[in-house]
Amino acid sequence: MKKQIIIGISLLVLLSTINIKKDLAIKKFNIKEINIKNNYLIKDKEIKDSLILIYNTNLIFLNNSQIENILKQNTFIESFKIKKKYPNILNIEIFEKEPFVILFNKKKKFYLSKKIELIEYKKIKRFESLPYVFGSKEEFEIFYNNLKVINFPFDIVKKYTFFDSKRWDLETLDGIIVKLPNKNYNESLKNFLKIKNKNSFKKYLVFDYRIPDQLILK
Repeated sequence: MKKQIIIGISLLVLLSTINIKKDLAIKKFNIKEINIKNNYLIKDKEIKDSLILIYNTNLIFLNNSQIENILKQNTFIESFKIKKKYPNILNIEIFEKEPFVILFNKKKKFYLSKKIELIEYKKIKRFESLPYVFGSKEEFEIFYNNLKVINFPFDIVKKYTFFDSKRWDLETLDGIIVKLPNKNYNESLKNFLKIKNKNSFKKYLVFDYRIPDQLILK
């Protein structure tokens, strides 16, 4: 009987030791360090804080979709690359969206990327001089895509304003206001780009194309 007890205890100790070693081996691959690189607009701490639940997750069994679901919530992030460095380090390379304009719509403020993606607004010095858009994202996307067709020089614009009458005004960095019709405005803009630098037009600050086939200068 004593012999059986001793054998039983020995087996229990052996199995416990195996399980402990197994647990230790698995824990060896638990994430202890997350490195963020290639981010300029988003602080390391902001990203790491959002990934707090990932720490101590086993690197071997980590599903990238877990990270993707978290990072996608940050509207500044365009895409990212994940690289596991065993035994316990996770490296993430961030690719950020570049704000193109500042959108004001229904008393709310956002950045828009060149893909017309909404980006959470936060005060960033390098973007303080971006053009303003007063209107909806949907209306501006249509307008922006139409302007791209004529290779419009967006770098000359200070402000875009959309009116209830379904038309746009542009204000340039030189203080010129271009009042556009609600239809066929690309033709008006082509005309403006053609004449704006001619000496005979340099004294005018308002180019009004709202009446079909007419240009009123002020």
